[in-house]
Amino acid sequence: MSALQEVQQNAEPAVAAHADRDADGRFTNFVLEAVHEGYRLHYGEPLGFRGMDEDLALLAGDSLYALGLARLADQGDLKSVALLADLITGCAKAHAEDDPVAAERLWNETSL
Repeated sequence: MSALQEVQQNAEPAVAAHADRDADGRFTNFVLEAVHEGYRLHYGEPLGFRGMDEDLALLAGDSLYALGLARLADQGDLKSVALLADLITGCAKAHAEDDPVAAERLWNETSL
């Protein structure tokens, strides 16, 4: 099972109903895949979920951010929680400044 498939299975029911079962994820790490799919729901094209209006996509993105961060918090990895929280904030700032290239660079530099 890919990390994205696991994210789809663990998503809130309203989000999971939009799962695209043919999607392939980018990350092998569940936490990164959940947070990155949340990011894609906010700012681009999600890989694992389809058919949401803009409002539901934003809420679904928040839900997947929380899913990934909660998994880390449950493991007691507060350093990584802070790292991903900073990544989410940095990406939001980059998009607010109309600099998606900077946001993509942040993703490419992130690893757990």
